[in-house]
Amino acid sequence: MISEAQLAGYAARSDQSLGRRYPEAPAESRTEFQRDRDRIIHSTAFRRLEYKTQVFVNHEGDLFRTRLTHSIEVAQIARSVARNLRLNEDLVEAISLAHDLGHTPFGHAGQDALNACMQDYGGFEHNLQSLRVVDVLEQRYGSFDGLNLNFETREGILKHCSLANARELGEIGRRFIEKKQPSLEAQLANLADEVAYNNHDIDDGLRSGLLVDAQMDELDLYARCRREVEGIFPGISGRRAINEILRRMINALILDMIETTRARIQAAGVVTLDDVRNAPSLVAFSEQMQAQATQLKRFLRANLYQHYQVNRMTSKARRIVRELFGAFMAEPELLPPDYQVQDEGAGQQQARAVADYIAGMTDRYAMREHGRLFRVGEI
Repeated sequence: MISEAQLAGYAARSDQSLGRRYPEAPAESRTEFQRDRDRIIHSTAFRRLEYKTQVFVNHEGDLFRTRLTHSIEVAQIARSVARNLRLNEDLVEAISLAHDLGHTPFGHAGQDALNACMQDYGGFEHNLQSLRVVDVLEQRYGSFDGLNLNFETREGILKHCSLANARELGEIGRRFIEKKQPSLEAQLANLADEVAYNNHDIDDGLRSGLLVDAQMDELDLYARCRREVEGIFPGISGRRAINEILRRMINALILDMIETTRARIQAAGVVTLDDVRNAPSLVAFSEQMQAQATQLKRFLRANLYQHYQVNRMTSKARRIVRELFGAFMAEPELLPPDYQVQDEGAGQQQARAVADYIAGMTDRYAMREHGRLFRVGEI
């Protein structure tokens, strides 16, 4: 890893950070972004990611990705690119590891169901929830709620935000109102997320049998990498072939991202972090690679995410989330005491507390809670 003194002029530096919400003395042995990363890794929400769905529910198999392994893969990809572009590796790692902390159980099905339940109470969005986790919900320190992360880490966690929500968030939401960009580290973590999930979802889809080898040459990038692998290793097959193909796909995407981003930075005349914020989005694929990445996303949506076996599980997941929300709103006394709002008529606050409770659940905990509430004989 290169030191902060060796970073590019447009990289984020911890000694120039916009700071924490609550002032703290500097760490003696770490940079401030290293400190953020360490706080994230030690958080309760991070540990829970081990048992939260990526595509396949945790109990469906030990080898499928979870939100935890996905976050680690995002961090690895993002750090690799950051090093090549002389960006801040500690910051990009902290953002990558924290970006899914607010995700519900059961992946996007759980998020969609909880958002529908919360429509009369401000909605639910997992990026905002991830920020809420690190700002409010983690309770590890005596002096403040949350993890008290630096502005730049929090900014990177908040990838998307409506204008209405941005106005409520103060300084952290201002860039959405002013149509400015976050740091290159935040932009990089966002695109590394896409690289990671597209490729590992292919891997998990093939491992599950929901995707089959005969389909894969529909994908230009996969077909090209397969030809390369078969040329180097005649007769190769099975998991070994798939692993060789996928690592070449990831490498092709990463190299293209590095070259394209470097060229866009140069073309935009970017020198400082302020230049980055005032420029268009700079971390990107080339036009040709973007077309292949889009083809890959569409293929996965049509052939994996909407597969009838996945739909069966997501249907159950939506029902579990809806029924939990309904039961807790109807009878808040069923909630643990910390999630019960005592004020009369505090419907909005109680709904947000219910959403916090459900979003914090792992897949298996949500299924257990549902069983306790709706199955006779369960405790």
